[in-house]
Amino acid sequence: MAQIPNLDNSPLNLKSFREQSQKDLVDILKNIRGKKCLVIDPKLSGSISLIIQTTILRENGAELRHLSAEPVQTDCTKVVYLVRSEFSLMRFICSNIHHDTSQGLQREYYVYFVPRREVVCEKVLEEENVHNLVTIGEYPLYMVPLDEDVLSFELDLANKECLVDGNTSSLWHIAKAIHKLESSFGVIPNVRAKGKASVRIADILNRMQAEEPVNSSDMVMPEINTLILIDREVDMVTPMCSQLTYEGLLDEFLHINNGAMELDSSIMGDQQEGKKMKVSLNSSDKLFKEIRDLNFEVVVQVLRQKATSMKQDYTDMTTTHQTVSELKDFVKKLNSLPEMTRHINLAQHLSTFTSKHSFQSRLDMEQTLVEAQSYDICYDYIEELIHKQEPLVTVVRLLILFSITNSGLPKKNFDHLRRELLHSYGFEHIAMLNNLEKAGLLKKQESKGNWLTIKRNLQLVTEDTDTTNPNDIAYVFSGYAPLSIRLVQHAVRSGWWGLF
Repeated sequence: MAQIPNLDNSPLNLKSFREQSQKDLVDILKNIRGKKCLVIDPKLSGSISLIIQTTILRENGAELRHLSAEPVQTDCTKVVYLVRSEFSLMRFICSNIHHDTSQGLQREYYVYFVPRREVVCEKVLEEENVHNLVTIGEYPLYMVPLDEDVLSFELDLANKECLVDGNTSSLWHIAKAIHKLESSFGVIPNVRAKGKASVRIADILNRMQAEEPVNSSDMVMPEINTLILIDREVDMVTPMCSQLTYEGLLDEFLHINNGAMELDSSIMGDQQEGKKMKVSLNSSDKLFKEIRDLNFEVVVQVLRQKATSMKQDYTDMTTTHQTVSELKDFVKKLNSLPEMTRHINLAQHLSTFTSKHSFQSRLDMEQTLVEAQSYDICYDYIEELIHKQEPLVTVVRLLILFSITNSGLPKKNFDHLRRELLHSYGFEHIAMLNNLEKAGLLKKQESKGNWLTIKRNLQLVTEDTDTTNPNDIAYVFSGYAPLSIRLVQHAVRSGWWGLF
């Protein structure tokens, strides 16, 4: 499990927020007396690891397993399932129970839904004739503190569910999570929403506040002054561009999940071939906190300076007589050596990607697309990537960026690229292309778009960006300022009136 982040320096008391979630889970285990097997939905495993340590779960009599189609292997007579409200997971649970019954095993079963139970899931349990064997409850984990200044709803499929499937249940979930936040920190007085989904969340939140008023009599004033809600749909340009901060590049190439990366140990200097290791990335790592948001070029310079300084300190220690105080300072610096080694290894590995000509070419093309210039050059570049069978994710991201910034592609070009992509990568991807079209991310050009107006009015593209001493958010993409960040800046300073 990932290292639980230290929340002592949070602007809000997120530590108490996390402790309440921890207590709720421990109470569930304590209420089921004796030894029990806790079977966790694999998708929840990362979130749970940020809430509570495995040692605490074991201290409360829990064996840990991951939910799968395979029967649960345990000697425990009590099995506790901790799952999201998903249809497929109910099938796994039913299969597990049917297997136990066929083997003559007598067990007590508990299903705790995260964050809440849904009728459709209970219906599956009824249809499979296991509902009467199961005790059902809820574990209200609506959001998880990923770090001292980041809370996550952990709704990785919410955008697809809303735009493609027409399922808007995640909006209620988000409103409920915010309402729960208000119960700890007071009712947020200023709420600004951009996009249909965000407006709906604000409406649901208002209704919740009316139906379940937050008792804030002991609060002089709310701790959160303003809530800004922005639909992902409002800014689909930014996630299609390559991130250029240190943390952003780690996510691009090594993938950060629940504040940690799973890597080959060889990347970190371990010679054991094929061994995997987990590397936590949060503000508990002081060096990471210092460099995570810097442009990667600057990170390399910072690490070089720190390594040089440490080397000089070592030379001074071995060639001159030091006072006790100076020895103490040197030892304190040595304590940071593991962090230094970790990030030097990671930066060195990232350099193998960022130094490639293909990566630099992609950055140039992204910049060209954001500026909405040289249509033919962009079209030819994407077509070439398809013919070379470059990674599908890379091609699709550029294709979406191309479509958004040009308000779609002319029908002839749209049909041609779609056909070439299927021929090159396989017709099994036709569902993905249809979903992208349904979501409006990849479409035929029907009218002139407003990207150029948005780009100009919000000053999304800046010249001569200073990555060393940045004074504008555009440094994170070396010239492109994320649209959603610009919207937040305007919301805080002067509001959104008259922007477009």
